[in-house]
Amino acid sequence: MGRLKGRVAVITGVASGIGLATAERFAAEGASIAGIDVGKPPEDDWAKIDAGAPGTMLLEADVRDEEAMRAAVAAIVERFDRIDVLVTAAGVIGMGPAHLLALEEWNRILDINLTGSFIASKHVLPTMLEKGSGSIVLVASVEGLVGLTGQIAYNASKGGVVLMTKTMAIDYGSAGIRVNCVCPGGVETAMTAILKIEEMHPLRDQLRRFHALDRFAQPAEIAAAVLFLASDDASFVTGSSLVVDGGYTAGHQLNLG
Repeated sequence: MGRLKGRVAVITGVASGIGLATAERFAAEGASIAGIDVGKPPEDDWAKIDAGAPGTMLLEADVRDEEAMRAAVAAIVERFDRIDVLVTAAGVIGMGPAHLLALEEWNRILDINLTGSFIASKHVLPTMLEKGSGSIVLVASVEGLVGLTGQIAYNASKGGVVLMTKTMAIDYGSAGIRVNCVCPGGVETAMTAILKIEEMHPLRDQLRRFHALDRFAQPAEIAAAVLFLASDDASFVTGSSLVVDGGYTAGHQLNLG
């Protein structure tokens, strides 16, 4: 406990899923939490974070809106006078192969998943540069490393996050700023809740079996990996894509039996 004591962490997509789980874990580790989302977390969950963290701040902003993000980051710096950690957990999923995918949907997915991570990083970086240290953890996906049927926009957006991670690590390493990403496999979040509908059960079972552990992750399990990358435990880790996928990318099991 206390691995982030005295540090200020900005988390986008804090209202649910990986973002909320990360806020809960960071607060337990002593961080002050500044959460950004277009919606609000469940009151009970945020109350627990607020009660346990040295300081909390909740801001409503769309990661695609640069002016809103600029204002949000400025308000955080005014309140806490520093930003030590950024986690970009805001994201959406979308389906469709290239020949059927509307340009509007392509833009929506890339704007939130990829451009949103860029905008958040862009406006947090100046205060990290001024301080000469910082840790940025972008949330990518195993689908940024391998393809999946009918997910061209999502795969492209997360693949972009992986390469953005490497480039920023090179750009800012000499300034004392580490940049990494996590690549989760399937996670039990609101984004994957549609798979619980009865007619989606065959697809859910198939996707589950792609994981060697034969299950999806809980958001807290991804938050634990984010914590590692954000903390001094990963002091010599930058430019990495930490795969947290229950064996999804390890290979495929054959039933020979």
